[in-house]
This record gives sequence, C-alpha cells and structure tokens, in this order.
Amino acid sequence: MKEILDAIQSQTATSADFAALPLPESYRAITVHKDETEMFAGLTTRDKDPRKSIHLDDVPVPELGPGEALVAVMASSVNYNSVWTSIFEPVSTFSFLERYGRLSELTRRHDLPYHIIGSDLAGVVLRTGPGVNAWHPGDEVVAHCLSVELESSDGHNDTMLDPEQRIWGFETNFGGLAEIALVKSNQLMPKPDHLSWEEAAAPGLVNSTAYRQLVSRNGAGMKQGDNVLIWGASGGLGSYATQFALAGGANPICVVSSPQKADICRAMGAEAIIDRNAEDYRFWKDENHQDPKEWKRFGKRIRELTGGEDVDIVFEHPGRETFGASVYVTRKGGTIVTCASTSGYQHEYDNRYLWMSLKRIIGSHFANYRESWEANRLIAKGKIHPTLSKVYSLEETGQAAYDVHRNLHQGKVGVLALAPTEGLGVRDHDKRAQHVDAINRFRNI
Repeated sequence: MKEILDAIQSQTATSADFAALPLPESYRAITVHKDETEMFAGLTTRDKDPRKSIHLDDVPVPELGPGEALVAVMASSVNYNSVWTSIFEPVSTFSFLERYGRLSELTRRHDLPYHIIGSDLAGVVLRTGPGVNAWHPGDEVVAHCLSVELESSDGHNDTMLDPEQRIWGFETNFGGLAEIALVKSNQLMPKPDHLSWEEAAAPGLVNSTAYRQLVSRNGAGMKQGDNVLIWGASGGLGSYATQFALAGGANPICVVSSPQKADICRAMGAEAIIDRNAEDYRFWKDENHQDPKEWKRFGKRIRELTGGEDVDIVFEHPGRETFGASVYVTRKGGTIVTCASTSGYQHEYDNRYLWMSLKRIIGSHFANYRESWEANRLIAKGKIHPTLSKVYSLEETGQAAYDVHRNLHQGKVGVLALAPTEGLGVRDHDKRAQHVDAINRFRNI
C-alpha cells in the first residue's frame, strides 16, 4: 500500500504510473462477520453496540469485473446504514449479499462470510475493468452509492426504479470503509478539487439523498418561498437539507435537540429554529398512543416562526416518533417526503389530516445517477458545503458508528483510510479560500 500512497501524494504520477503499480494481495477493511449476526439477540436497539460487531480485518483484493473499478480509498465516512449493518437491524445485511450472489457468476463474489461496509469514498482509481472508458488509473474521484444492473427497462427513466437497485456497501460487498473499494464505474464522479479527502468523502450518500428528497421532481420539488420543516436539521442528512432550502430560496424551519445544534443551524443561515427538547414536545403519551394536543402545540409554534403559515414540505427521516406530527402540521395540499426511519419503521398518523387536506406522502430513497451528479456538482461549485464535524482513523470506525448510533455527533463524521493525516488532497487552494469558513463550519462549533 505504501507505493500506492506515495504515488497519490506525489501529485506528479501519471495514469500510466498508476496502471503500472502492483496491486497488493490484501488490504485493511472494516467488516462485520456472518457468524456474529445473533450477538445482540435480546437487546434493545439502543443497547446494541457497534464497537463490538465492527472489525478491522485484512481481506483479499476482489476480482475486477467488466464495468467496474478498484479505487484506493483515501477517506470515507459513516452513514446510518453502517449503523444498521453493525447492529444487524432491521435484518442482517448478509441476506442482501446472499441474494445478490445468486444473480450471476460475477456477483457471487459478494456473498462472503464477512461484509466490507461503507457507502462513501474519496480516492484514486487504481484499475478499471473491460468496457470502462470514462475513467482511468490516477483519476481522483468520489463515489455515489447507487448500484444497478440496468437490464430492465423499469430503471431507464429513473435508475432508482431498477429492480436490481442496491446501495453499495450496504446491500453489496467491498464498500468504502476500507483501503481499497470495488465499485461500478458509473458510481464514480469527479472529486471536488477544493476539498480535502475527508471533506470530499463526507457529502456522498446524505447529500444526494437530501437532493432527491427535497429538490428533485422525484421528491418534494421544492420551490422559492416554500416553508420546509427539517427534522434533525444539524445532522448528517438534515444539514444538507437545510443548505438546499437556503440555497433554493426556501425558508427552513429547523428542528434540533440542543442549543449547540441550534447554533449550527444559525451558522448555516437559518433563522426559524425549534429546540424540541427545550420546548419539551412529547408526541407520544406512551408506547401505543400519540398526543394530538402536542401536534397542535407544535403547529402553533411553527406558525409563530413563519408569520402564520403552515409548512409546504416536511423533510421526514426520524419515522415513527415524529410522523404523526409531520402529517398534521403540513399545510393543505402540502407534501411529506420520507426516507429512512431512524426511530422506527412502523409509522402511525391520523389519515383524516391527510385525505381531507389533500396532502401527499412521497417515499424517497437515495438518488438516481443524474441526481447524484447534480448534488456533487453543487459541492464542486461551492454552493453546498461538507458538514464534517469530526474525523476518525480506520481503527476507530467502531467508535464513529457508536457516536452516530447514539446521536452524539454533529453533521457527518469522517474516517481516514489511506490518508495518513487530515487536510490532504486539496488541489484548488484559491477556491478553497473563498469557502473555507463554510467548509469548517461544523468543525468550529
């Protein structure tokens, strides 16, 4: 790996130099193990500890197939799907790998007794397989996490609708929390040249997800002047939604859980902020019954912040805990767009407030190819910025996942893979200087 890292850091190595580098037989990767899927049996979700299930292993370099690329990973990040993988909820991801492995001889490589996780990366292309023409060894890249086969016409208008759509590093193997990753070449995008490796790796999954959910016509189709309620507005996903709302001329109403997180939203430029803990909203009376009086109190607070208007869009991702309130506070004809369900998948709401008021619920999941490129383009142009708050070493990935699981983090947490220190990989220092305060916004609070 030293030769690969030396070539990357030299900044003078050519594509031919990278192509001539020998590949190692093995590399270090963050894994979960198939024989440990029952290790948390009987524990509550909160008590399941990713530090116990996440391993740093030496694994063999996978075979490179047509349309694929091997990438030297300089940095990655932790998303909530890595938490789900590590606590084996809602199902073990080995069921995904087994199913994918039955698809073809080539996909059989993914069905292993270990799962290399991670759905973000920033790094350098080492090898490309047959049929790859747009990318070459030495190219500096980031990767989005959409893996599709595109053999069915169902996905030709929207690649997220491909029947073989998967999330790389979650529903496939050889993910980004490793020194080398295997991706389909159409996952690759240019690395923003004003960002360090760890900064460039941070937006990936959450930035593209927020773009589709909020901006794209496949999601809420946000427009100027919209009031947008954003749950967890300083978190890994919400921090990008807040930026998209502000950049698109909308009015974000940011829901957070602490004064510190409120300060982060103000630093991004938001003005309407609700600290749900300080104002003590309790949407559930007990495990089985919600409290509509709390929905009404919440709606009244929103109108105080918007000049009497209800919200046009709710950016939903907590799920069970908040969904009833989200449906209630949306204006007549408004939209609740939902992805994930970090507080529970079984959503409950009073349908009278949906059907009688002509509201819409839209399901949204990651982003298609074009949406991913558009989201990355906005990062490259400095219109949207990374929300990186803390960086861990590869050895500390278990702790990073634990912090995300327990909501101890702000924005995104990064992980260094091959990069020996933070701050490397910046190519355009002038552009960086224009945006450095925004880039470091989550690091400085």
